[in-house]
Amino acid sequence: MPKRDQEIALLREELEMLMGERQALLRVAGASAVLIASLDSKRLPLGAIESADLVATTINDLQEETLQDALAAVHAEIEEDSATA
Repeated sequence: MPKRDQEIALLREELEMLMGERQALLRVAGASAVLIASLDSKRLPLGAIESADLVATTINDLQEETLQDALAAVHAEIEEDSATA
């Protein structure tokens, strides 16, 4: 029984660590989404356009629920006007 309790405790610690990392990654994704949404691509230096495109493409590949979680992690929202423009 003590071995099982130890295994459960280790699994709990691992899960808590993974959840903490998920929150950190959600904050990064959310902050990146906000940054990309605020950029004017016509004013970016040529060297930054490829990187910005990579970030935008990666963000667009997220599931809607994950993107919403990421935006919530940084207290941001998607503006409907920019989505339809």
